[in-house]
Amino acid sequence: MSRRLPVLLATALAAALALPVAAQDVLIRNATVHTATASGTLQSADVLVRGGRIVEVGSGLAAGGVPVVEAAGRPLTPALFGGINGLGIEEVSGEDSTSDGRLALGDGAKDMVVRPEFDVTLAYNPDSILRPVATAEGIGFTLLAAGATAGGSIIAGQGAPMRLDGSIDPAGPRLLFLQLGARGAELTGTSRAAQWMLLDQIIDEARGRIPVGSHVSLLTPAGRGALTRYLDGNGRVLVAVDRAADIRQLLRWAQRHNLRIAIAGGSEAWRVAGELAAANVPVFVDPLDNLPAGFDQLHASLENAARLHAAGVKVSFAQASDAAHNARKLRQLAGNAVANGMPWDAALAGLTRVPAETLGVDGVGTIAVGQRADLVLWSGDPLDVIHTAEQTWFDGRAIPMRSRQTELRDRYLREASPREQGGLPRAYSR
Repeated sequence: MSRRLPVLLATALAAALALPVAAQDVLIRNATVHTATASGTLQSADVLVRGGRIVEVGSGLAAGGVPVVEAAGRPLTPALFGGINGLGIEEVSGEDSTSDGRLALGDGAKDMVVRPEFDVTLAYNPDSILRPVATAEGIGFTLLAAGATAGGSIIAGQGAPMRLDGSIDPAGPRLLFLQLGARGAELTGTSRAAQWMLLDQIIDEARGRIPVGSHVSLLTPAGRGALTRYLDGNGRVLVAVDRAADIRQLLRWAQRHNLRIAIAGGSEAWRVAGELAAANVPVFVDPLDNLPAGFDQLHASLENAARLHAAGVKVSFAQASDAAHNARKLRQLAGNAVANGMPWDAALAGLTRVPAETLGVDGVGTIAVGQRADLVLWSGDPLDVIHTAEQTWFDGRAIPMRSRQTELRDRYLREASPREQGGLPRAYSR
């Protein structure tokens, strides 16, 4: 497909952008609709939205008076998942005053303070300048993560999926975050064995097998309550872990305590793919995580996602670093997974339906009747970085496709106005 927007489509999109903010009715006509459902891809299809919900998907649909966007055959997908990150709780990574994702009440590495009741969603800022950067690139929701650090615990705390429509509340149930293996070794005397010992003790406390006030107690009453909810099956535990041997121990531990888990990272997950599939454990992988950054990743592979999918594991994606600022790049990672053997439809599902189902975000992740009209119209293949999101909708409402980055671009591309006319200086000149 050409990268140049046809005049007809540009006119239609401009009209859509000019609609009243409250408009939630639209007919997107003649699109290549990637449903992310068993229906697969529909050619030359229409999607009718009324009241913010998809009410009909088919061909030759009547507009019935609602605004029409001519897609001219371009791809239409559900709004994408942006990965596991701190979008909304981390503005500038190197500036502590703008980062709220980690708890550290202990005395550095000497003191591990366990507070599973720590909930990072309370610090979420929907006005983050990172949010428009992501949504203008087709990102509709992310998983807000709690991170472990010295003075905190291998049980990092709780986060939740956030829908990037400006809402301040989570879009789904909270998850508990654990960090194991070498990732958490500095918090447990460098021993992996200590991690399992401490986790078992903490569960004994939550189950009341260690009395409140015991000299070995690690949990507050609120922490016991928070952990008990997950032990009772009311939430999923997301575990950051890479080494195959650690994943095997994790599967045993989760089965012993009847916990619903998912894995983030999983550099060596492909080596235990059959066991993960049998236990129905989803894995969020970074398809570019193919070189060992540590001894937990000696068997990292570009084919990790493809091998997991082939074994029947539910695969989604997450970035290994700087994920909050680069949520928009997750589709590039999915494209790399396709380049290394993952079927295209499975990769798209890993950006849409699979994370929505895994995280319990209702009404998003697919294009089907009854779903929220969180949609993206693309200039071409959404898993190919040469193409871009041309319009993102939340509940059928076209959002402004602008961000701080586009505003900076426009400032520095235009001719500078003289200072005496209130103009700003150019950043540079040739």
